[in-house]
Amino acid sequence: MPSLRDYRRRIKSLQSTQKICQAMKAVATAKMAKAQAALLAARPYSRHLREVLARLARAAGDVRHPLLAVREPRKVCYVVMTADRGLCGGFNSNLLRLAMREIGACTGEVALIAVGRKGRNFFRFRRMAMDAEFTGLGEEIRFAYAREIAKVIINKYSAGEYDAVYLIYPQFINILVQRPIAQKVLPIEPPTEEPKAKGPEPLYIFEPSAEGVLCDLLPKYVETAIFHALLELKAGEHSARMTAMDAATKNTEDLIARLTLKMNRVRQESITKELLDIVGGAAALES
Repeated sequence: MPSLRDYRRRIKSLQSTQKICQAMKAVATAKMAKAQAALLAARPYSRHLREVLARLARAAGDVRHPLLAVREPRKVCYVVMTADRGLCGGFNSNLLRLAMREIGACTGEVALIAVGRKGRNFFRFRRMAMDAEFTGLGEEIRFAYAREIAKVIINKYSAGEYDAVYLIYPQFINILVQRPIAQKVLPIEPPTEEPKAKGPEPLYIFEPSAEGVLCDLLPKYVETAIFHALLELKAGEHSARMTAMDAATKNTEDLIARLTLKMNRVRQESITKELLDIVGGAAALES
């Protein structure tokens, strides 16, 4: 049976752990607010870019571009986005579980690009080859990071090495919900939604040509999709870590309360035993 000193040592250790969890929760809360603000600011741009692409694609007619080429998916690339660090509950596990499910359902050859240390270590441990890896993106997501990732997949898709490219990332719903999704980015399939404004569609004049305009717009669309996924990843990571640290703090409180109760019982038993010894000794002297 643990002694009174063992209980005190255990409670002190839990109190130190509780302070660490509270500090990590406070840091994650501050970072989450900043990441969420950046995500909400970027969503309108991504939405309007899709709308512009839809209108231009309809106005351009039959325009050929390597990123619009649809081929039989003999080789599919999955860009798996995870966090660089853990201590965020099942955030990374849910993303990797979806990635393995998508890989298992793919009938063709699979290529992997890992974004984040957790995903890279996961695939390395299982000896799964990766065409590229991107880690250490930092707390502030910059568009240059998305451009580097997009450059790799655009070049390989244009060269015919990939027949389809999917992004696997967490969609930020709210602080408590981050839904892992798989989004197809290549080949680019322009959205087919109709313009919200009523009346005839505007007439577009392309300068120098429709091919030239789409040649600049389509890579930008891929880069924006990756940048948006990175922002979703960062906001979801901090939200999941904040929730996990809050749960850990509450768990340590429960453990401390239970251990304190047990410690008081042990101390009361020792006091009672000492009192019985004293009473027994006094009774023996009187007799």
